[in-house]
Amino acid sequence: MYKNGLKRLIDFLAAFAGLLILSPVFMVVTIGLYFANNGKPFFFQTRPGKGARLFRIIKFKTMNDKKDAQGQLLPDAQRLTKIGSFVRKTSLDEIPQLINVLKGEMSLIGPRPLLPEYLPLYSPEQYRRHEVRPGITGWAQVNGRNAISWQQKFEYDVWYVDNISFPLDLKILLLTVKKVFISEGITQEGHVTSEEFKGNNI
Repeated sequence: MYKNGLKRLIDFLAAFAGLLILSPVFMVVTIGLYFANNGKPFFFQTRPGKGARLFRIIKFKTMNDKKDAQGQLLPDAQRLTKIGSFVRKTSLDEIPQLINVLKGEMSLIGPRPLLPEYLPLYSPEQYRRHEVRPGITGWAQVNGRNAISWQQKFEYDVWYVDNISFPLDLKILLLTVKKVFISEGITQEGHVTSEEFKGNNI
């Protein structure tokens, strides 16, 4: 009952309330990033959701679009702005995804939506992460976030798919709040963001 109906209702009500409560923060961050990123406070990207159906995820844009002499984007570390670093460290960049939750494209809790180009690289077991709506936070995030290996992330994701329950979602939510406060596991060692997934045979 929870997985097939109640979870969606809770997601909608919580996302609606969250956007109302966080609207002052939303406005301040939007204005700050507007000036830091030359009028582009938001980041849109196509991601696969439940059933691998594609949707556009919305986040706060934490990196600018500066390029080198050849017209190529500079490395992530050089494009991460000061305010962007703060927004990412405090996980404020995830707030706009509440809009995706309202639209039914995402859930508050679930496997994180990754890049569509990863789809053909998954094993059949890893692909099972798409049996549920992707989440703003999830079991993998509270067990290491970007500091753990891809293999570990996928194992946590599939475990979550098989064990969805209200108590588990509540536990993940509380652990997420704790990890945001201590800024744990935001990046992989040696990377500003998560390292690219290159498949299981690399």
